Amino acid sequence: MFAMMPYRRTRNTGEFNIFREMEELERRFFGDTFSGFQKAEGLTGFRTDISDQGDSYLLEADLPGFDKESIHLDLNEDTLTISAERHSRHEEEDKQGSYLCCERSYGQYQRSFDVSGIDTDKIKAKYADGVLSLTLPKKAEVQPAVKWLEIE
Repeated sequence: MFAMMPYRRTRNTGEFNIFREMEELERRFFGDTFSGFQKAEGLTGFRTDISDQGDSYLLEADLPGFDKESIHLDLNEDTLTISAERHSRHEEEDKQGSYLCCERSYGQYQRSFDVSGIDTDKIKAKYADGVLSLTLPKKAEVQPAVKWLEIE
């Protein structure tokens, strides 16, 4: 059996750096398991795209393999939290140990977003083909009222 390794561009700066070499050795030996915990896209996060649609924002989050019922959207003041939970089937169904390899991740995934400039009453959500799409309408800008003062 063979293992696919992700492509990594090496940093050729021309000088020897022992710390960079040790980090590269650790990455080659263990993979990227440790650096994933430091990034939002590690075990507790998921990938999102946010685009400006003019009068609203479109947030698209990749959540493949989740049931719609296991995805929760919570709005707490100016923070929108998207969370999803997936359970492991091999722990529940396979008591005889017939699995040879279990690489799919399971657990709770969560990301939070600042929605202070969003009209939260008009947020719309749709989940199709493993992608959660949220339409986040912008708040209307309040124009200051023009006031004329009389000169006495």
